[in-house]
Amino acid sequence: MRTRFELAEVVNSFGAGLVVTTKLTPLQLKVLGKISDYRTAALGGHEETCQECYSHFGVETGAVCVLHSWGQNLSLHPHIHCIVPAAGYTLGGQWKNIGHSGSYLYPVHQMSVAFKGKFLDSLKRALRKQNELPLFDINVQQAYRSPWVVHCEPSMASAEHVVRYLGQYTHRVAITNQRILNIADGKVTFIAKDYRDRAIKKPVTLDGVEFLRRFTLHILPKRFVKIRRFGIYNHTAKRNLDLQFTPEEKPDIDTLIKRQQPPETNLQKLVRLMGINPCICPVCKTGRMVAIRELPRIRSPAGFLLKEPS
Repeated sequence: MRTRFELAEVVNSFGAGLVVTTKLTPLQLKVLGKISDYRTAALGGHEETCQECYSHFGVETGAVCVLHSWGQNLSLHPHIHCIVPAAGYTLGGQWKNIGHSGSYLYPVHQMSVAFKGKFLDSLKRALRKQNELPLFDINVQQAYRSPWVVHCEPSMASAEHVVRYLGQYTHRVAITNQRILNIADGKVTFIAKDYRDRAIKKPVTLDGVEFLRRFTLHILPKRFVKIRRFGIYNHTAKRNLDLQFTPEEKPDIDTLIKRQQPPETNLQKLVRLMGINPCICPVCKTGRMVAIRELPRIRSPAGFLLKEPS
């Protein structure tokens, strides 16, 4: 029977403080490290599953996850949106539905606890590899004690609708021009939904520099992966499935996307995301713009870097 408190919790809570105040031998550090890793994936182990549950599901499924980093007011609000199919491949290679009305996943509260545990466990292992866990252990423990907001619900429409809906957000920027109401007196005013007040759209005014600072928070690092595929949607897994499994009768997400013919052009994507057509004259609204000459590229630093701060 697992007790309410464990020595590993003491090590995780106060180990960093001990290292700062006390000089420990390599053996002492090793023992404390082993205790800290107790009941975690760092020590290895085995995976178990219920025979009753396995007989009900018994499939390999997957997920498509998209990272968003912003809130309505451009604040840093990292979160992910996931599409998880209510189906998967059996060990025999057959496509099988695994639930009805969205009940195939965890209950919401149980999933919050499970997601938090797996996320923070992965974070701790990554920090431990970099020998930086003692620096952030207090923050990790605080995250363990905090409630996490994790939500799941069944799709309200068809699979094609879900893929099309998520596709609108995969390459969207933090704010579009349509939301900017005014730029005057060194301030920027834009529209944002107030989710604390029934998602009513309200104007928000920020200092211009603060507006830009918030916007740059959402410029992801080079080669940062924003969209990830897991399980049967992972490219490596799909190659293996082609060797092991018979083709499914129902199309997967990639097939649904390819059905959208003809493919969306860059101009169509710009009109959909930004609401503007650069080929239409902004004055008469009817004529089409044509190129009359080519302007050379300016290779000096960006203009706003050369201006004096106001």
